[in-house]
Amino acid sequence: MSRLVLLSGWGIDARIWRPLEAHWPAGLEVTTPDWPGYGACPGLDDPDDLAALAAAMAGDLPADAVWVGWSLGGLLAAALLDHLPAPRALVLLGMGPRFCTEGGIPPQELAAFRRAFARDGEATRQHFLRWQLQGEPAPRAAHRRLIDLIGREPGPEAATLAAGLERLATLDVSARLDASPCPVRRIAGERDPLLAPALRASAEQRLAGAGHCPMLSQPDALAACLARIARAPAPTEECPT
Repeated sequence: MSRLVLLSGWGIDARIWRPLEAHWPAGLEVTTPDWPGYGACPGLDDPDDLAALAAAMAGDLPADAVWVGWSLGGLLAAALLDHLPAPRALVLLGMGPRFCTEGGIPPQELAAFRRAFARDGEATRQHFLRWQLQGEPAPRAAHRRLIDLIGREPGPEAATLAAGLERLATLDVSARLDASPCPVRRIAGERDPLLAPALRASAEQRLAGAGHCPMLSQPDALAACLARIARAPAPTEECPT
């Protein structure tokens, strides 16, 4: 049986993947573990410790599965290749080898976001939830769907979120991906506002009419794309649009 492990991004727990549940084909095993500090998963004593993160996630990231990391989840999954047995393939969804890029999110913008987070973490997280949806065909409807999924309760603890922002600012997995122990696939929404145009264009698989959150706007296309990769991770496959 083909296996997928879906990993969420900054500020959002694994409930973000629920829209895909109705679209998975038969014969596919899909798990959606939470990162430490998200959902019901206890946080780490040191949220900045990648070795501790790997130890906490080892049971949820088997080598016989395809790991799918969305946004920050993609950066973290790539970083964990240095700590865990390699998966069958790694899929980066809405993420390149680093978060801040020329033509995309500049370091200064992320620095300003981090200062705002230090002043009022939850208000800043709520702002981010709305902002990341700008590229979706109907941003307001996508935001309502997101809130229906995750609720309006406060997110993870500030230390967990701050560690995630630190990784967005500093983590660069270019070298790891250049010498990856497994196939690496990149999927991008063709209207993702968090990715530079060149990075969107270079993704081998692009989802038409989607932004940074295709699980909200194009769950059927995303599920079909991921299922095909899980069954045959070949670099020449095309996603349905």
